Amino acid sequence: MIYERPRTHLETHDVANQPPPFEGVNLYTSDIAFQAAVAHAGGKSHAERLSAFGAACGASDVADWAMQANGNPPQLKAFDRYGDRIDEVQFHPAYHQLMQLGIGAGVSAVAWTGTTAGHVLHAALEFLMAQAEPGVCCPMTMTYASLAALKAQPDVFGLWSPKILSATYDPSSRPMVEKSGVNIGMAMTEKQGGSDVRANTTRATRDGGDGAFRLTGHKWFCSAPMSDAFLTLAYTDKGLSCFLAPRWQPDGERNAIHLMRLKDKLGDRANASAEIEYHDAYAVLIGEEGRGVRTIIDMVHHTRLDCIVAPAAYMRQALANALWHAAHRSAFQKKLIDQPLMRTLLADMVLESGAATALAFRIARSFDEGATNEAAAAFSRIATPTGKYWINKRVVNLVYEAMEVHGGAGYIEESVMPRLYRQSPLNSIWEGSGNVICLDILRALQRDPKSAEVVIAELEQARGANTALDRAVADVKEYIAHPADESGARRLAEVLALALQAAALLTVAPSFVFDGFCAARLGDRPGLSYGALDAKIDVDAIIERAMPCI
Repeated sequence: MIYERPRTHLETHDVANQPPPFEGVNLYTSDIAFQAAVAHAGGKSHAERLSAFGAACGASDVADWAMQANGNPPQLKAFDRYGDRIDEVQFHPAYHQLMQLGIGAGVSAVAWTGTTAGHVLHAALEFLMAQAEPGVCCPMTMTYASLAALKAQPDVFGLWSPKILSATYDPSSRPMVEKSGVNIGMAMTEKQGGSDVRANTTRATRDGGDGAFRLTGHKWFCSAPMSDAFLTLAYTDKGLSCFLAPRWQPDGERNAIHLMRLKDKLGDRANASAEIEYHDAYAVLIGEEGRGVRTIIDMVHHTRLDCIVAPAAYMRQALANALWHAAHRSAFQKKLIDQPLMRTLLADMVLESGAATALAFRIARSFDEGATNEAAAAFSRIATPTGKYWINKRVVNLVYEAMEVHGGAGYIEESVMPRLYRQSPLNSIWEGSGNVICLDILRALQRDPKSAEVVIAELEQARGANTALDRAVADVKEYIAHPADESGARRLAEVLALALQAAALLTVAPSFVFDGFCAARLGDRPGLSYGALDAKIDVDAIIERAMPCI
């Protein structure tokens, strides 16, 4: 799409002092912190691929698709014109273009194809896709993560994995065997329990001796209900078990999965979420009967990785837009970016965004290494929930500050900022809200001493680089050695996250970024809002490194 500048001479005034469109930007090559984090995590060989995808995601036509997909949300079509139940979701064509962009690039497949640093590459593609349009990332994330659970049932894995790994987007509604590619959704929580899935009431009864079951019950949240199959939980006589419920039965008939209504959500509007009911629906067992939580937790662990990557991407998108606006907009005879208070605010936001990116890709690296290294797997067990908790707590205010940089224009729906602001709380709620995540961290540290040892060893490698970080590492060791009761779990998560972010920055960022973060976040008097710094940082160098360019 070629941007045509509108008329600047109107009848009553000249249009002036407006930033040029932030379009046609390569989201990979314009982000130095992102490039460094990916390279250090083992993804340097993927630079060319990421550059091409970064250019695609930053293109103006993709931005138009995102606007269209959000302005024309999905619609439920429960019945066809003859009155037959079909339970389909209809999307605007722009949604399908975005899905094709991401799935075709390999977002949901590359981690499992034997590619070097496959999970890092997946995370990097996700980081870029989330900036193009985060709503379509939900089905890609679940499809990616589903293979971690499906591996527990080799026959089912063998049937479904080739279609998942094809990196082909096939939006048609028909049996899996007839499709070139598939997506997998998730339906876990119920009205009466929410995160407490053991309060579920959905029942599963055996249907023959080949692992087939019939499900009866409801699910309050079904993510991406247009998917070809759903991982779900239901009770058998042996306890809560994991199942895969396809949209179509083996005999070619539609499965009895009824979409009751689509959720009217605050954000994530391009994506569909639904309340569903199982009416004697066909499903196959995944993993050991009665061990459903253990089976599904492998999938949840991987979806939580994307719940870290996505808010880090939102931070970068918000920051890049704020920097661009401030560099081109003047007030009081100066560019906004030249105003001392604005510069301090922007530099503080840069530190936050860079720390989020560094930690996200340090964690992604642990997913690659964890397949063959128990220490890496142990690190991942603690760092993943820690990163999910903290980065999601920080993103909402950062996006708000970026919106405020734009002034009133940032509050208008023609801007990307309102959509980004609505999206920013989502990943804190999805896959375990803040308190659930903090309790997971606390229990994991208590139950698995190896994980605690590995995390401390990671932090010890950074000892001596900065006195503020040394104090933070000592605090972490004290909290782990003498854990508080559950009421102190948030404090533990926060202290641990900040130390891990600083340690990650030490390995991927120049000293003025690392020292700036330590001073701003780990110093004696950290500010309570962005820009309220009581520390000396190299503002000029920090901003220059983060400034996007077209």
